[in-house]
Amino acid sequence: MRKKLMKGMMTALLSVSVSAMLLAGCGANSGDDKAVDQSKNETEEATSGSNSESAAEADAFTYPMDTDTTITYWCDLNTNVAANYANLGETPFGKGLMEHTGVNIDFQHPPTGQGEEQFNLMLADGDLPDLLEYHWMNYTGGPEKAITDGYIYELTEIIDKYCPNLKAYLEANPDIDRMVKTDEGHYYMFPFIRGDEQLRVTLGLMVRQDWLDELGLEVPTTMDEWHEVLTQFKEKKGAQAPFSYEYTMGSLTDDNPFCYAYGATRNFYLGDDGQVHYGAVEDGYKQYLETMHQWYEEGLIDPDIATQQFDQVSAKMTNGTSGASIGWAGSRMGVWTTAAIETEPNYALSPAPVPTLNKGDRAPMGQIDNAVPNQGGVAITTSCKDIEAAARLLDWAYSEEGHMFYNFGVEGESYTLESGEPVYTDQILKNPDGLPVAQAMSAYIRGNYNGPFVQDIRYLRQYYTYDGQKASNAIWGDNDGKLHKLPPITPTSDESDQFSAIMNEISTYRDEMTIKYILGTEDIGTFDSYVSTIDSMGLAKALEIENAALSRYKER
Repeated sequence: MRKKLMKGMMTALLSVSVSAMLLAGCGANSGDDKAVDQSKNETEEATSGSNSESAAEADAFTYPMDTDTTITYWCDLNTNVAANYANLGETPFGKGLMEHTGVNIDFQHPPTGQGEEQFNLMLADGDLPDLLEYHWMNYTGGPEKAITDGYIYELTEIIDKYCPNLKAYLEANPDIDRMVKTDEGHYYMFPFIRGDEQLRVTLGLMVRQDWLDELGLEVPTTMDEWHEVLTQFKEKKGAQAPFSYEYTMGSLTDDNPFCYAYGATRNFYLGDDGQVHYGAVEDGYKQYLETMHQWYEEGLIDPDIATQQFDQVSAKMTNGTSGASIGWAGSRMGVWTTAAIETEPNYALSPAPVPTLNKGDRAPMGQIDNAVPNQGGVAITTSCKDIEAAARLLDWAYSEEGHMFYNFGVEGESYTLESGEPVYTDQILKNPDGLPVAQAMSAYIRGNYNGPFVQDIRYLRQYYTYDGQKASNAIWGDNDGKLHKLPPITPTSDESDQFSAIMNEISTYRDEMTIKYILGTEDIGTFDSYVSTIDSMGLAKALEIENAALSRYKER
């Protein structure tokens, strides 16, 4: 095992070894710029003589590979997969991936809910798998730091030599290319890419349409209308937790539409002035907290909000305890509807837009992903002994054949071609074992969640089978969220330690105080003191670092 004290030595050695590894068919690169400069001439000399040979080899290469290599691949197991399988390798998707590429894959998954903890333990121990699937923007110091720390390879030369499919895609899409490398110009992962703008709007509010119809109410569009709807759900439908969701799940809390209604967010965002701002200290955030506390006191918000998990929310949304939530159209709206109509045939969920304060206004913010969201990216670690096999395994996903497999699965089994277009079979849409569409899909594809591939809009048009799902993207996306979305910016290695130290402290304090304000264990009258405390923790410096990173991103 490599120990942490060896990382500095390893980083210095990475670029020295790159030429030898590439020539041996096992290439890598380092993020240590000084080492790269020292070995630049040697690398160029070693590779220039074989350019034509390499091109010929790339043209001749075919799948499946003839290799005895086993690649270890660490990733979270998606909840829709975990409902029926203990390991991704047991699924038709996992088996098919190995069959098509010729590479045996040992999938490794952390226990549910322990991904972050297990990731950090692996880094501390130094015993890494060959491939790590992770949200790399969350790595302390950013992906460039992960390279210079000696954990993952810089991929530029590896992509050039072994990944013609990904290379061609990035060359054809320069905006995407800018998102998948560091400010220093280093590639670090095989990315998850949303291939259509409609795919970038992924979650929002949903409400029991059958209850609205019964009560003579419309889908709420303002905060006042939401208050009225939730009140009637409580008083006339007996809902003990009218609005319920997983507050503990960061993505749902980050993209809370009720917060957006006040032009606020709890994180960094792009302001109208083109600069980075921090929403959790602004007046809009205070107004959001005041409203949430009022609703909590009135019994309109789930009393278990601070601790509950997905299973608890799912039960409440399908048994009449709750009538509204936040979530995804597939894994929430679709799954809940499929489960509920078994006992309540009229059950229906409708998407609701980001609410506004005044009727007819356009919501100033809203959820939207970058084309390359911070999820599903796979890096090759410095433990990998067969980099060619690992790289070609991942590059296959960006080929035409791999694209179809990742998004639609096995032709003749999970989809057929009709007039040249992929159409899911009843194995997916009307599963004979009664599986919800999301679970049936997740057995065969990764198109309905994420991973190292380009997501296809044609999957979504079939994934959404209920009327509410089909309307969700347009309704959830009808706001100005795109104007305030930060691109994937990162601090430099020098800035990273300072930024992480500041924001770890600020984020912890923000989250502690936010739930206290909502539950009422802290009076909202202390908000100014809360802001002053965050300022004293170094917010100005963090904003300076973020704005510098934004400037560098624009120059990539």
